[in-house]
Amino acid sequence: MTEKSSFGPFLLLSGEDNVLVARANSPEGLVVALEGGEVRLNRPIPMAHKIARHDIAAGDVILKYGMPIGIATGAIRAGEHVHVHNIRSAYTPTHMLQDADGRSAGCHYE
Repeated sequence: MTEKSSFGPFLLLSGEDNVLVARANSPEGLVVALEGGEVRLNRPIPMAHKIARHDIAAGDVILKYGMPIGIATGAIRAGEHVHVHNIRSAYTPTHMLQDADGRSAGCHYE
């Protein structure tokens, strides 16, 4: 990857991603230097949650690890929290986890 991959407490997992992933809990008000300029977090961001790498339009595909994980349900500004409140899932429907036993469908362990 030739692009910058670390933005303070946030990581870029793939050059194609439009989100950054928190590698630590990040407090509200923290200033993060993004490619388009500095942003101030408008809420605390828990570790492993995502923020927008740049402005994302409603309907845009959310990419993490270079793979689609969701669709923006509204405009998301650079540095805003990206989570279930502003995206809907786009994970592949071919894989389902059965919550009752924690095993994936079709997997049998001896």
